[in-house]
Amino acid sequence: MTIVFLARRFYPQIGGVEKHVLEVGKRLVKKGHKVIVITELEKNTNGQNYHSVSKSARLTGKVAGIEIFRINAGANDWFKKFRVWKQLWKLKKIIISADIVHCHDVFFWYLPFRFLYPTKKVFTTFHGYEGNSMPTKKAILMHKLAEKLSHGNICVGDFLKKWYGTRPTFITYGAVDKKLIAQGSKSQKPTKDAIFIGRLEEEAGILEYLKVLTILKGRHMSLSLDVYGDGVLKDESLNYSKSHNLKVNFKGFVNSASDYIKNYEYVFCSRYLGMLEAMALQKPVFTQYNNEIKKDYLQMAPFAKYISITSDAALISNAVENYMGKKNLEVARAYLWVKNETWEKMVNLYLRLWNRA
Repeated sequence: MTIVFLARRFYPQIGGVEKHVLEVGKRLVKKGHKVIVITELEKNTNGQNYHSVSKSARLTGKVAGIEIFRINAGANDWFKKFRVWKQLWKLKKIIISADIVHCHDVFFWYLPFRFLYPTKKVFTTFHGYEGNSMPTKKAILMHKLAEKLSHGNICVGDFLKKWYGTRPTFITYGAVDKKLIAQGSKSQKPTKDAIFIGRLEEEAGILEYLKVLTILKGRHMSLSLDVYGDGVLKDESLNYSKSHNLKVNFKGFVNSASDYIKNYEYVFCSRYLGMLEAMALQKPVFTQYNNEIKKDYLQMAPFAKYISITSDAALISNAVENYMGKKNLEVARAYLWVKNETWEKMVNLYLRLWNRA
């Protein structure tokens, strides 16, 4: 089959959706399918919102057999959708040749083509929610529209049914590499204290985790923290760490955080992919919510009972202290659950979705 993925961001940019599309795409290529990704051309390579390890992503090219086409969508303003549609029109031969078009959160990109090519199979993966904000009526409407006009969908998280009214064809929570699972089966001795993985934004809880270090320090339990991520709260996080004399190292974005998790005793993260990778390495996960949708995002997950889910720094610090003394998180059971959630299983889920339509 020829499969076209539409995604706002893609390799070498770093993030959960980017990794999801890359890992699924690589394995589809190995199965003999042709995979094409149409994504945005990233212009700002120096800002705090940039997720890339490369400052010169080519307009087109290949990675792991996946063909990449980058469109210049411009600024995030009201006219952006028209620029996207214009750019996609220039690539319409690719869309016409596709057996499958699959949208990753950007079904609106494909909206005009859904009516131009009514018989072409199109699908959607809903990857998450709008960061720090509660879902707007517009966001809910767009989810319902994408669901109705798609031939099937995958929801990353059961919470999407409650908050967006989406009826999923399949539900997933992400996946991990088999090599990581094999690594996690072996005894590991951590050499460092804690790792934070994620964007430096309110939704990811970076400031709450820094407060945890302050609270534990006051209890004569001094933890060091390595921060893998960047974002709008970087300066505030740096200033807080300095003013409270905390042992925090800001590492910036890295291509694969899973390469580093094995070295740490505690994992602070807020998104499924990071949690699954930590669980695969048999590390205790401490995660935080700051609103009701994030609470459901965490507590409605099937692995919720194996990790620590709390709402603020005081509760997180209590959870960390309790784990230090009692090892009370079910790390081994978390590993047994996640060891079956491989990227190969994810690829088969996509194939089942496409074949049933």
